[in-house]
Amino acid sequence: MVCAKCEAKVGKVITPDPWKTGARNTTEGGGRKINENKALSSRARSNPYGGTKFEKCRICRSKIHQQGAYYCQSCAYKKGICAMCGKKIIDTKNYKQSAV
Repeated sequence: MVCAKCEAKVGKVITPDPWKTGARNTTEGGGRKINENKALSSRARSNPYGGTKFEKCRICRSKIHQQGAYYCQSCAYKKGICAMCGKKIIDTKNYKQSAV
């Protein structure tokens, strides 16, 4: 759950680019060299996430994959708050909510 103010921050599209533009496995455009040793020329074999550190939820301490969020989606849903800023969105006093 994200409030209207934080919705502009989330405005990234999840759909992927076409596979050839920016791909590292093509020989056109400097992506891959012919007969190269991948063990010697790898960028970051030890860290597959590229140095991205996931934040932890302030309530349940689980990892959050959404950039800029302080609460995970399940905690934000249960509490009725925005996942990014913590602002109260809906009153969940009379709701029977479950995360199942």
